[in-house]
Amino acid sequence: KHHPEVIKHLRGGERISYGARAITEGGWQSIPKLTFPGGALIGCSAGFVNLPRIKGSHNAMKTGMLAGEAAFAAVTEGRQGDELKAYSEAFKTSWVADELKKVRNAKPLWSKFGTAVGIALTGFDLWVNTIFGGFSFFGTQKHTKTDAKSTEPANQHKKIVYPKPDGVISFDRLTSVAFSFTNHGEDQPAHLKVLDMELQKKSELGVYGGPSNRYCPAGVYEWIDDGKGDKKFQINAQNCVHCKTCDIKDPNQNINWTTPEGGGGPNYPNM
Repeated sequence: KHHPEVIKHLRGGERISYGARAITEGGWQSIPKLTFPGGALIGCSAGFVNLPRIKGSHNAMKTGMLAGEAAFAAVTEGRQGDELKAYSEAFKTSWVADELKKVRNAKPLWSKFGTAVGIALTGFDLWVNTIFGGFSFFGTQKHTKTDAKSTEPANQHKKIVYPKPDGVISFDRLTSVAFSFTNHGEDQPAHLKVLDMELQKKSELGVYGGPSNRYCPAGVYEWIDDGKGDKKFQINAQNCVHCKTCDIKDPNQNINWTTPEGGGGPNYPNM
């Protein structure tokens, strides 16, 4: 935000809200089974984001309509207990599926060939897909690894010293979290589960340098002194803004995000 070409647009502005959400980049190749007894996946929950355009609200609304129509038909026909397979079939023939298929290679090409070459190839692929109705000279590229596997050991990189927030253009995370209006009961069980605390200390901190302290936009995770000359992993679950980055990015997949008790979480009135 402090880049000269960016800051000029931000001067005089006011921070009115704050939030975060991990963007699902898997696209067409990563769409899961959409229905299960008692429910269905729609929108971002199913990964319906058009990644190169960073848009997904239209797909969320359309798939919500498709799921609603399937649910209405099931209820009116006395099939309340059925799995909504009609929704899955309707999705396959919808313009949402056509749109996602055309942009399916954007992330794989970018990951495989890097920013400059990858984006150029993606542009060409999008052009061909649009003109020829989903045809691509690249076929359907596969994702090579997860975000968790993309994290490299700390000793392979130079430590970045970030400047302190100035309180005008950039702000510290904890005061920003207040602008997300997130709320969790202080006495509720933590909805962020560490599967193996010893692994977290040995690997996440010892090998990877504790990235959870930096990738979390809400200051949920901290490595603090335990008073005995060692480090302790502290989870401030009440700060969580439900971006789910930890569940995705932890190098050992050792953190499991679960639905919090009582439906707590962020409230975005201005977003």
